[in-house]
Amino acid sequence: MSGEPPILVAGCAGQLARCLAEAAVRNGVRLVALGRPNLDISDAGSIARTVAAIRPSLIVNAAAYTAVDKAESEPLRAFAINRDGPARLAAAAEAARIPFIHISTDYVFDGRKPTPYCEDDPTAPLGIYGLSKLEGEAAVVEACPSVLVLRTSWVYSPYGQNFVTTMLRLAETRTKVRVVADQHGAPTAAADIAAAVLALAPELLTGRGSGGLYHLAAEGSTTWHGFAAAIFAGWRARGRPVPDLEPIATAEYPTPAKRPANSQLDCSRIARDFGIRLPPWQQSLAACLDALAAAPAEASPC
Repeated sequence: MSGEPPILVAGCAGQLARCLAEAAVRNGVRLVALGRPNLDISDAGSIARTVAAIRPSLIVNAAAYTAVDKAESEPLRAFAINRDGPARLAAAAEAARIPFIHISTDYVFDGRKPTPYCEDDPTAPLGIYGLSKLEGEAAVVEACPSVLVLRTSWVYSPYGQNFVTTMLRLAETRTKVRVVADQHGAPTAAADIAAAVLALAPELLTGRGSGGLYHLAAEGSTTWHGFAAAIFAGWRARGRPVPDLEPIATAEYPTPAKRPANSQLDCSRIARDFGIRLPPWQQSLAACLDALAAAPAEASPC
């Protein structure tokens, strides 16, 4: 891959973009991650200029509006970032015949299925965020039929605001934390998603693999409460103080946006077609906690 033109990542400050940049350095892969103003996915001209200047071998859309509750009051912004921007990127990739990878979410499902969701299961998002991502999937497929869409779940990393960093922030200020215990899913490290994307890249570039819809999440599942318990246990093992943890029902913690009670994803298709299996979520959480325990205050990369 080192002799190839660079991979272009839309977005540079988000969790996945940052993990992709780190993974590329470790693996000797040329990668350019750009966000506004250098790459503005709301502007087709900005996308065209960037693609013409960089001439990427692959485009990865890691830009997204992920504020699930805020999306309920900002639907236009959510759809602009999660649907319209990706459609422009996909159209540019199609015009230049560049492979394109788009990241989506478990929140396209309503959570009523008692077992893990397969790619062909009916979608029924419960809120604006999920709907904007679902329409984003349809928009990129329409603009670029060969796109590879990856649905993932409960993404976390040492960077930015996510469930892990939120729990550790609360650990500094509270003696008790109450967390929902009746929503099930798979916490998935952005670093593992990044590794999978880089593993998929040569498959797409050589034509050994094609596009399509795939689920990509960590092995195993838990609840938000179980995830929090593992975070606090790991943080305590690293010599840090942690609060007491209390399980609660979803009904006890009302939010503007509804969450699916079950968002487990069946990832057998990507394992079958590409041989990709993400590690158990507990293993990747330990690596994330190690990084957070050792990290100084972070600075924005762009």
